[in-house]
Amino acid sequence: MSFFVGLVVGIVVGLALIVVFVRSENARSKLRTDLAATVAAFARMTVEDSRHLLAPEYYPSWVVFSQRQKLNWLNSHLTKIWPYVNEAASELIKSSVEPTLEQYRPIILSSLKFSKFTLGTVAPQFTGVSILESDSSGITMELEMNWDGNPNIVLDVKTRLGVSLPVQVKDIGFTGVFRLIFRPLVEELPCFGAVCYSLRQKKKFDFKLKVIGGDITSIPGLSGALEDTIHNAIEDSITWPVRKIVPILPGDYSDLELKPSGTLEVKLVQAKDLTNKDFIGKSDPYAELYIRPLRDRTKTSKIISNDLNPIWNEHYEFVVEDASTQHLYVKIYDDEGLQASELLGCAQVQLSELEPGKVKDVWLKLVKDLDVQRDTKYRGEVHLELLYCPYGMENSFTNPFAKKVEMTTLERVLKNAAQTEREVSQKKREVIVRGVLSVTVISAEDLPVVDLMGKADPFVVLTMKKSDTKNKTRVVNENLNPEWNQTFDFVVEDALHDMLIAEVYDHDTFRKEYIGRCILTLTRVILEGEYRECFPLDGAKSGRLNLSLKWVPQPIYRDSQ
Repeated sequence: MSFFVGLVVGIVVGLALIVVFVRSENARSKLRTDLAATVAAFARMTVEDSRHLLAPEYYPSWVVFSQRQKLNWLNSHLTKIWPYVNEAASELIKSSVEPTLEQYRPIILSSLKFSKFTLGTVAPQFTGVSILESDSSGITMELEMNWDGNPNIVLDVKTRLGVSLPVQVKDIGFTGVFRLIFRPLVEELPCFGAVCYSLRQKKKFDFKLKVIGGDITSIPGLSGALEDTIHNAIEDSITWPVRKIVPILPGDYSDLELKPSGTLEVKLVQAKDLTNKDFIGKSDPYAELYIRPLRDRTKTSKIISNDLNPIWNEHYEFVVEDASTQHLYVKIYDDEGLQASELLGCAQVQLSELEPGKVKDVWLKLVKDLDVQRDTKYRGEVHLELLYCPYGMENSFTNPFAKKVEMTTLERVLKNAAQTEREVSQKKREVIVRGVLSVTVISAEDLPVVDLMGKADPFVVLTMKKSDTKNKTRVVNENLNPEWNQTFDFVVEDALHDMLIAEVYDHDTFRKEYIGRCILTLTRVILEGEYRECFPLDGAKSGRLNLSLKWVPQPIYRDSQ
């Protein structure tokens, strides 16, 4: 009996061991299959797949994703032939850069030329190449270049005081990306008609200035003026979208030249919380705005004396060549009279972020240097209104800043019969947007405590800045969330250049205490006709003001003299 029991138990245990072994082998086989599939999937992964799988901040600093191919072969050959390239390129660069330097020459200088120019013995290194476009019309590629050279560059600088100084440019360090466009493609060697080159991105550009046998600081402002001149000349002469065209085969390549693509309407509204640079009183701020740093394209605002919260409300127009890559730059300075102005802060706007035909209202934080990304100090903000108008789209949206020449039937009848319609349309005319602005002060929210009892007695004063017309609401006693629902009408003679200032005060028996304000241009209400919004109060710890604005236009026209 025991024999049969042992036999049965042995068979059961054996079968159990066989089942466990088979399952174990199957599990191991499945793990090996899954691992092989995973390895194969990783082998097929692209750079984009890696970025989707893991956020960039989780990669170590030495991991770099690049779509550019290495160019060790080119660097090796360039090093061998560099002495010959240096001799040819030095004269070519000198002859092409000198006129540009003269164009950007500071006012304090009477002459700015090269007395020596060689690129030195160190060849630049090309760290990568990528193909951006390749079709039947042409090929576009980008070359990344790094150059820490030892050039021998000496500027012959002559000031208006008759002083002549030899200034050496040394310790040049440059890293950037050049764009090359080979277009059009043709059937004869070298298979393209012309080459366009441009500096697509400037990552680093450092240099030092030294007066040979002297000190450059002996003439105040000279060092800064020369540095700005060199930077501006390079940035505007070869920085994209500006491009240089080198014809290879005979032909007309005017279609490759830089052409305007639209206009940018900019209203410089105001700035707030600017840094005070004066020991006595406050800074005297003014603004410079530009897309390209050309003298005739740089706009300068009026100077607002002794004010860290200036209001300009000035309108400018800029030519745009490439909205996808260009920026609007704003620099705020403190006017120092006869001395050089001191930079308070700067900001930039990417034109690609603007929707064509739509006004964008932006507050930009000011920084010390646009190339330094780690500037966390608060230097104030600047308020802009922006409207990008591409050419060819003028009829698809309303541009309130456009100069119009339409005439009513009555105007045509009253014109002298000898004066043709062509002569009338050629006269420069500016539009004066006249109308009635209705402002409804609805309510305020979360006003700061002003009274000792933990409340406030608020009221609102509305002011049209240009005409200084004022209206005020009733006082709401002991309320931090008052409601007024009062409407006021203003006859506005020139709405595009006027502003509405809404100031909130606390009423006391013998005086009124300022709480905060909001400043509004009339551009939006002119375009939309009517809108309602809750505006934060500037200058207050907290608080918002609910306003409703309505515009009834009565446009008139006048001829400019």
